[in-house]
Amino acid sequence: MKELLGGLLARRVVLVTGKGGVGKTTVTAALARVAARAGKRALAVEIDYESPRPDDETAKDAASSPLATAFGTEPFGDEPRLIDGADARGSVFGARLSPLAGHVQFLRDTLPMRLLADAAMRSAAVRRFFSAAPTLAELGVVYRLLNLLDQTRGSGAPEWDVVICDLPATGHALALAQVPQTLADVIRAGPIHTAAERGLSMLRDAEKTTSVLVTLPEPLPVSEAIELHDGLDKLGIACDLVLLNRVPPNPFTVEERAAAERIVPDRMRTLGARRLPRIDRAQTARERLERELRLPVRSLLESSAADNTAHVTRELGGA
Repeated sequence: MKELLGGLLARRVVLVTGKGGVGKTTVTAALARVAARAGKRALAVEIDYESPRPDDETAKDAASSPLATAFGTEPFGDEPRLIDGADARGSVFGARLSPLAGHVQFLRDTLPMRLLADAAMRSAAVRRFFSAAPTLAELGVVYRLLNLLDQTRGSGAPEWDVVICDLPATGHALALAQVPQTLADVIRAGPIHTAAERGLSMLRDAEKTTSVLVTLPEPLPVSEAIELHDGLDKLGIACDLVLLNRVPPNPFTVEERAAAERIVPDRMRTLGARRLPRIDRAQTARERLERELRLPVRSLLESSAADNTAHVTRELGGA
């Protein structure tokens, strides 16, 4: 697993995706910690389509921040914040990617003066245009990601070695990946076209960007994971790894399981018998993923640990 993760985290961008509720956020946090322990400056980000307007003084900085919760820290803002720098070799930062931050940065990069960009974003008409126009929210997120990737330290090295993105649920993830191509096709010139082309180049460059597909060991989540992989593949986005999350531990060898079946043929009267079908479904799920996707599939055992992020970090080999 460590060798596999080494290749994965050598990319600049890792997209963590899957159906809602499969554990993407926990995996994102765990991967960031693994990267830090490997000596990298890792930035873990979540996408927030509901961030407040810059003039909304009554709104909270972030009403909901699941990724920050996974780290056990305060909600993230638009600017990256150090979460854990205790490891002398690496560190973890966290932030949110909001369309608003991307739109502001786009105007600052496009208009001749920063004051003009800030004034434009204070205009209710401009804000309504950016929030209502189809695909511009997703482009704002992609543009903000590009901006973070462009940032450098005093030495000229990238500010963050790897950016690990906790993507929204399946449909939003595909929309986010598809938007740059749509805009590049529709808008044939100008700064929006240039931004869309940059986003498209970043997402489709397998040497810089890859994805991790997270799913559960049940038939429906596995089917949706396979459909999501097919969608990403059509968009030209690489996938290096499938994580089968919350897999029930299997205490039996093949021989022990066969012996148990002979000794206790009536499962319904046996303590713990309901666990056996879950073990079987998990094995079937893994075999199906390996057969249909032809990608490395790794299991993350379920746990009752209070700190699930720490558990998944250990499972991924970062301990």
